[in-house]
Amino acid sequence: MSEPMSPSVGLAVVHLFCKPFPDFNGDNLVAAVKAAEANGVTVVTVSMLGHKADLAVMGVAADMRALKALQTGVQHAGLEIVDSYISLTEVSEYSKGMPQEMLNARLYPTLPPAGKNAWCFYPMSKRREHNDNWFTLEFDKRKELMEEHGKSGRTFAGRVIQLVTGSTGLDDFEWGVTLFAVNPDDLKEVVYTMRYDEASAVYAEFGAFYVGMVTPVEELIHQI
Repeated sequence: MSEPMSPSVGLAVVHLFCKPFPDFNGDNLVAAVKAAEANGVTVVTVSMLGHKADLAVMGVAADMRALKALQTGVQHAGLEIVDSYISLTEVSEYSKGMPQEMLNARLYPTLPPAGKNAWCFYPMSKRREHNDNWFTLEFDKRKELMEEHGKSGRTFAGRVIQLVTGSTGLDDFEWGVTLFAVNPDDLKEVVYTMRYDEASAVYAEFGAFYVGMVTPVEELIHQI
């Protein structure tokens, strides 16, 4: 057997966005999810809205090989993966000094959070354009802007859980953002509010947004 492929700190994350082939087999998808969970993978299944995908499978695990097995099981169930994203849980360089339990919640999240079934995913990067180059700012300035950004996010405590995962060198953008909320308008409001922060308004670039509803796989297969 090949050795596990694991980050030295934190967990690996894969988002799979899928559409069914005519031979889609729901029982096989349930079996693939259950096998992954037995192999130590946290799996979140999502019923998607819009044309981009019909369902999403989010996997979080210490071993990337376990995520690959989940991906293979999803494909063998008769699902076409129309988009995907790969990232790692991380602690921001601006988070030094935070209590260890808060850092651990970012590195080893408990998913899905109870009562927050409105779901959104989008990738993002920091801009590198002439005078608006995030990476030429001094660290203290970047830290100041991110603290302002974080303060805006904390106003949604209890309504929105945000998981920011790092993807520099792993995928097309630098971070993946997964949001879990009580209501779908919470998703809209948190993204709208935080876009006014300078860290976002001046320096952020966003990819495609995916929106859906966290749904147990046994229920999800009857919605496809």
